[in-house]
Amino acid sequence: MDIKSSVTLSNGLQMPLFGLGVFMSKEGLEVEGAVLTALESGYRHIDTAAVYGNERGVGKAVNGSGIPRKEIFITSKVWNSDQGYQTTFDAFEESIERLDTDYIDLYLIHWPKGDLSVETWKAMEEIYASGRIRAIGVSNFLVHHLEGLLPHCKVKPMVNQVEFHPYLQQPALQNFCRSQGIQLEAWSPIMRGKVNDIPVLQALAAKYGKTPVQVTLRWELQKQIVTIPKSVHPERILSNIDVFDFELSEEDMLSIDSLDRHHRFGADPDNFNF
Repeated sequence: MDIKSSVTLSNGLQMPLFGLGVFMSKEGLEVEGAVLTALESGYRHIDTAAVYGNERGVGKAVNGSGIPRKEIFITSKVWNSDQGYQTTFDAFEESIERLDTDYIDLYLIHWPKGDLSVETWKAMEEIYASGRIRAIGVSNFLVHHLEGLLPHCKVKPMVNQVEFHPYLQQPALQNFCRSQGIQLEAWSPIMRGKVNDIPVLQALAAKYGKTPVQVTLRWELQKQIVTIPKSVHPERILSNIDVFDFELSEEDMLSIDSLDRHHRFGADPDNFNF
């Protein structure tokens, strides 16, 4: 396993296992600097969204990096206020324009919105069929949300990006996605830095000569969960990829598994108001 490692989505597309998230990264020099640092360090996967307000900066950095576009995997998402059939086409065109690219590698429904998401999915299937999206998926969908969407799908979601970390492991969702051929992806993988305060992870960090953040990221990668830690600090962007020169034992993997508390730091997909 290394920074170039990938998972194979249900349509055969290779998705990098590790990437940079840019949630809360400010448009302009901040997000451009973070993306350029990541790409220069070996990252080839950048995760953004319309609502983040920084797609233009992501596109500028990608296009200015000197790395061929086909080597970089870009994810974006349709926001809740844009969900619906025609509005999804419009939102996609706006994202493409801001990113200054001909296609998006992965396009996600950002949050489950019931029947509205069914209409959104129909539009996404059409854009996917046109070749302007290489893979389609969802974000923040729990099992019952997926069960509500799947009967309406000509193309199954290929990815489900959810909050996932040692305190929120959602084993039933993991199993359901695996059974449906849906790749799980983790946002907030290091609990906004709070993994540094967990004694189990502190002890494992000392054992492996790593940080609690690096141990946590390695745990997620060994589970084959796509992981996209966010940072705008060059030293942390570099530190976050320093996870490919060690391997957690099965016993240590299980000790992290035992930390699950069903605790969310972000919004509850069953109870949000945006």
